[in-house]
Amino acid sequence: MVRTGSVYSPAHKEDGWRLLVTRYWPRGVKKERVDQWMRGLGPSAELIKDWKSGSIGWGEFERRYRAEFKDVEKKKLFIELKETVAEKGDVVLLCTCKEEEKHCHRHLLSSMLRGGS
Repeated sequence: MVRTGSVYSPAHKEDGWRLLVTRYWPRGVKKERVDQWMRGLGPSAELIKDWKSGSIGWGEFERRYRAEFKDVEKKKLFIELKETVAEKGDVVLLCTCKEEEKHCHRHLLSSMLRGGS
C-alpha cells in the first residue's frame, strides 16, 4: 500500500518504507527519519520556482510535473519506485508539505503509481 505524508510528521508503525521524494533535503531533518531518498522524483528546480512564485496554477503544475516523466532518467526512477513498492509493500511517499495539503507532487506521484494519468 502506498501512502503519503510529511517528513516533518512523526513516523508511524504502519508507514513501512519511508521514501523522501523531494528535490532538496528538508532543513532540520535527520537522515534517520527516512529509509531512502529519491530526489529525482521531486519536481524540477524550475517547476518548484514557478509554483512557489505563484506564476503558475495547480493545473499547470500538474501538467508540467507529469510531463517531466517523459525524461529517460525520471522514467527510470519511476520504474525503480514501482519496484520498491512491489518489494517493500507498505511505502509512504514523504515531502516537506503538510499532510493536509492537497496541492503536492507526492499526491500526483501516488496517483501515477495507481495507474492514474
